[in-house]
Amino acid sequence: MKKVAILQSNYIPWKGYFDMIAAVDEFIIYDDMQYTKNDWRNRNRIKTPKGLEWLTVPAGQDISRRIRDVELSDHRWQIKHWKSLASNYRKSPYFREISEWLEPLYLAQQHSNLSHLNCELIEAICNYLDIKTKISRSWDYILTEGKSERLVDLCVQARANEYISGPAAKNYLEKPIFSERDIRITWIDYSDYPEYPQLWGEFSHEVSILDLLFNCGEHSKNYMKHITS
Repeated sequence: MKKVAILQSNYIPWKGYFDMIAAVDEFIIYDDMQYTKNDWRNRNRIKTPKGLEWLTVPAGQDISRRIRDVELSDHRWQIKHWKSLASNYRKSPYFREISEWLEPLYLAQQHSNLSHLNCELIEAICNYLDIKTKISRSWDYILTEGKSERLVDLCVQARANEYISGPAAKNYLEKPIFSERDIRITWIDYSDYPEYPQLWGEFSHEVSILDLLFNCGEHSKNYMKHITS
């Protein structure tokens, strides 16, 4: 039984994104989809003394592009984002440990493509969490027409017989198309995550996984569902 998930890249995603990666045998980055502004593709939230704060990668307003075609021309955000992460998490128990591999990704290079940026950060976080799932790209495959049809065909090409999806897709996924190709759909459960030691007041789950890593480090797996210590 091979399990596959297919999802657009997100900027420093929340912990549920990595639980989905850990739950499958192959995770396909689906950045052939149309770019959507004011979405998770180029932004996420962190905890601060003033509450939740957005970190947004400036990617322009053009929504006629695929995610993989979004170029980044202004690199000043990289220093700004790292300064924000450092100032808000410097007092966290694992700031120094996480910074050793995270800081160079912000300060030692200039990122010119949104999809490449997201993938590099996602793969670095997977490496830290020891997630061994194969990560591939949608452009590694032949893409057919049709929203659900394309997902089914990607599963077939990847030789998968189980498709793992987030619960939001229940509203639009055409289940009979999957059944016709003998592909089972499993909905991942994002509820009932345990709280962890978190800085800055009332607890919130709706933040980048970096919040968990800075606060819990090697123990972060204890607060996730599909990653075992």
